[in-house]
Amino acid sequence: MADFDVLVIGAGPGGYVAAIKAAQHGKKVAIIEKEQLGGICLNWGCIPTKALLKSAEMLDGMRHAKEFGLSAENVRADFAGVIRRSRDVANGMSKGIEYLMKKNKITVFAGTATLVNATTVTLAKADGSRQQISSDNIIIATGHKPRTFPHLPVDGKQVVNYRHLLAATEQPGSLLAIGAGAIGMEFGYFFSTLGTKVTVVEVLDQVLPLEDAEIAKVVERQFVKAGVVIKISTKVVKLELKTNGVTVHLEKDGKSEIVEVDKVLVAVGFLANTEGLGLEQAGVNLDERGFIKVDENQATSTPGIYAIGDVAGKQLLAHKASFEGEAAVGAIVGHPAPVNYAQIPGCTYCQPQVASLGLTEKKALAEGRKLKIGRFPFAASGKAKAIGHPEGLVKLIFDAEFDQLIGAHLVGYDATELLAELSLALKLECTAREIMETVHAHPTLSEAVMEAAADALGVCVHGS
Repeated sequence: MADFDVLVIGAGPGGYVAAIKAAQHGKKVAIIEKEQLGGICLNWGCIPTKALLKSAEMLDGMRHAKEFGLSAENVRADFAGVIRRSRDVANGMSKGIEYLMKKNKITVFAGTATLVNATTVTLAKADGSRQQISSDNIIIATGHKPRTFPHLPVDGKQVVNYRHLLAATEQPGSLLAIGAGAIGMEFGYFFSTLGTKVTVVEVLDQVLPLEDAEIAKVVERQFVKAGVVIKISTKVVKLELKTNGVTVHLEKDGKSEIVEVDKVLVAVGFLANTEGLGLEQAGVNLDERGFIKVDENQATSTPGIYAIGDVAGKQLLAHKASFEGEAAVGAIVGHPAPVNYAQIPGCTYCQPQVASLGLTEKKALAEGRKLKIGRFPFAASGKAKAIGHPEGLVKLIFDAEFDQLIGAHLVGYDATELLAELSLALKLECTAREIMETVHAHPTLSEAVMEAAADALGVCVHGS
């Protein structure tokens, strides 16, 4: 008889959700974590970065107090205090996961797991001891790690990744971020708002390359307005580490440029955490990109072993990992519910925030679809004007043949909080008319969603 019904390797947002769901189904469950409960997302990713960004937002708001008839003088950032609050928030959340493990009677093992076969793992503990654990089912949720590049040598001091910045003790005078994805743009916003001179370099032709081009352009304009230097279609050729900073060699359209900065953030490239897991001896196959290959129920090539979250590829997002955890448990208990990846939302938390779902305009056109597109600028929103954030817009994309929502793209203050309605609309295959005819409270930012749907039909009331 196995020690457990379900054994989860990795306690991030995919792993701990899977463990809790399995326990709720009456299974005897264990989870193995080599660092902290909550994984990278809770301890060194999603949660602490949002705490940092909130500090930046508050600082920016205080600087504009006069516009609201208020007085706030000598406003400044206590960098150490900002970092300390971020760590406190993350540590508190980790303790919350510890409570959930106890509440659901989940056995927690601290250490590193290596697969022996389809039903057994070896646990290597910090004290050097080893223990074998058996389980009828194993769920791998080990996440990802930053990719390293020979010409971008990360030393943790002058050339850093996101994790180094989350534990920084001093604010750099200047920072260059390599990569204009979510990590590069979020840290770019944070440090720029606190007074660091920021440059963001992106090899592709727009910031936030996965987002709708029209939305990404709004973010770029706001960053430039705030003093951030944006260099798109630009390649980092090499870095030279010096005693007092880093010399960054850039190239665009065959022309070279040199930028001198205090620190460089490498925010490009990720690898699945598969090293040392014993996947080969357990018969678990990888795909061509090095992620664990799974079917629609998260099952690997070895019966009884499942993989979820970043280690299984596709979108590297916490909420996607959580839903895959539920899907894996559903398959184990006989109630399969595969994840619909076309309905996974994406969010970037710089200000203005970006929230997206479904197809971009470019991808929809590439599929040969005829479209109805509705837009509504927050500049025409009473609530947005009242709170002092009229920047951005809501852009909704509908299939013209069926009037069905197939894409939603928002940019603006706290835009991520407006996306849930559209996630539900996409799941329920709502039409533009159904969204338009749903009464939205006034005044709210969410009215922009209703107005954008009306604009797609050519009957927007408040639009230009």
